[in-house]
Amino acid sequence: MNKIRRTLIAAAAAALAPAAFSLRAQPTAAESYTTLPNALPVENPAKVEIAEFFWYGCIHCYNLEPTISAWLPTLPADTYFRRIPAVFNERWGLDAAIFYAFEALGLLEKLHRPFFDAIHKDRLQTDNPAALAEWLKNNGQDPKKFDAAMKSFGVQSKTKRASQMTGASKISGTPALMVQGRFTVSTEQGKSFTGMLANADALAAIVRKSLATKK
Repeated sequence: MNKIRRTLIAAAAAALAPAAFSLRAQPTAAESYTTLPNALPVENPAKVEIAEFFWYGCIHCYNLEPTISAWLPTLPADTYFRRIPAVFNERWGLDAAIFYAFEALGLLEKLHRPFFDAIHKDRLQTDNPAALAEWLKNNGQDPKKFDAAMKSFGVQSKTKRASQMTGASKISGTPALMVQGRFTVSTEQGKSFTGMLANADALAAIVRKSLATKK
């Protein structure tokens, strides 16, 4: 969230979002995205990458989840989607480590959405160790094992990398999308959740054509 102003704008954008998708044919004007001065590395160079910067504590990231879930199956086979937990401060870094611990333990698909629900429906405070441990136990996980995963070199390295990616992406808040490490799209630029995804789709098509000419 770009802090308070971005929160209010994103809330208004979400309220205006259309219920259905028609993403692939949407035009992409220059003001609907930002071009980074230096492209960032992608995880899978053989595919067109779309990354989502998010924070578990961001209500708009949470509200975007159903739209993302409906959009993912529409992506072409040559498109690679990944989530990057944005890190703007120590608290965001904690939640990023939780995300990567889920990933390291093979729990991401199982617990990503329930964890979001716990925060925004049940008011789970992720920086309260006792509350987090209780939530983990209620979801069949060993809090000590999870804590060890959060403190592991691999998870801490990924969290540090996420912080670096957040800064290098020049985004000012969440949710935001990044295409091929070259373009970013915010909810303000997309005007709505579906508009943001439409812009990302259009940018992915541009990248796709560029990659095809290099083969």
